[in-house]
Amino acid sequence: MSSGNGSGDVEALRAEIRQTRAELGETVQALAARVDVKARMRESADRTKQRIQDQAAHTADVVRESVRGTGEKARRNAVPWALIAVAATAATVLVVLMRGRRR
Repeated sequence: MSSGNGSGDVEALRAEIRQTRAELGETVQALAARVDVKARMRESADRTKQRIQDQAAHTADVVRESVRGTGEKARRNAVPWALIAVAATAATVLVVLMRGRRR
């Protein structure tokens, strides 16, 4: 700034004015961004959408791993599953035959 006696450096004063204008422009832009409710809501919706997509992808990965693990367990323990299948089939055949004899 000038010293008040009129002998200030004109170029320094111009530089200070340019700096003040730049700061004022940044302040106006920041205030405009805070007042733009539509843009803020859009940004919030985009963040929420991304968070939900990330959570869905993570959940899908967990389910895939769980299913893959279950399939591997079934293959390792094939005999018990086969016995259960045979028993279920035999029970079904028995029920059908018993109903047939009642008619």
